[in-house]
Amino acid sequence: MPVKSFVRLFLALLLTVTAWAGEKKLLVGMELAYPPFEMRDPRGEPAGVSVDLARALGAQLGMVVEIQNLPFDGLIPALKTGKIDIIISSMTATPERAQSIDFSEPYLKTGLCLLVPAKSGIQSIADADQPGHRIAVKKGTTGHLYALRALKSARPLVLDNENACVLEVVQGKAEAFIYDQMSAFKNARKNPDTTRAILTPFQQEGWAIGVRKGDNELRAKVNAFLASYRENGGFEKLGDAWLGEQKAEFKKLGIPFYF
Repeated sequence: MPVKSFVRLFLALLLTVTAWAGEKKLLVGMELAYPPFEMRDPRGEPAGVSVDLARALGAQLGMVVEIQNLPFDGLIPALKTGKIDIIISSMTATPERAQSIDFSEPYLKTGLCLLVPAKSGIQSIADADQPGHRIAVKKGTTGHLYALRALKSARPLVLDNENACVLEVVQGKAEAFIYDQMSAFKNARKNPDTTRAILTPFQQEGWAIGVRKGDNELRAKVNAFLASYRENGGFEKLGDAWLGEQKAEFKKLGIPFYF
């Protein structure tokens, strides 16, 4: 190769490497175990509502999004120690969590409800909270926090993942599973012979994006993105793309939908 050609090729490669090195990354923490919000596609790549939301945010900020798959109860510690920049993982903004991190404005409204055995007579949280009953909750979730704070008679059964909680109900080992409306709906559809969902919420919640305490600049940018994304129909499109069946069912039941 002539010297001039080699030099041109070298400079082109150098510029490319420099451009790559100069890209600003947005490290987004989420647990890829909560479809259709956070999951993996058939190729093993991150997918779902929260992934699409994260990428839209990155595009507006001019940053390359990198998804960090972490256990749900490890997300806040990872944010506080700088391993990730933000949390987008169907996380409810609670007063307890707000002591450790800051939150954006809520982008989704939901609530806690129950998954119960199909033949159970339980119709409410009061029915479930009875002596001798076991109520499954996923560790670190608002269902877990609710059980610790509000259950008077039933015993919380704290498990590490959603599937284990559902299995307890399916097998009749737990009288109920406290979780969000979307998951209760999904799991009742997956297990129609053994479970049913009581979708009317007994605690209203709002999901928000988590940022490090005091990072007001990023929080303001995230809030501006959420406002423009909503105004431009972004959330409506997410609902149609990922949650069409749920939207129709909730409308039929007269329960307000999420976005």
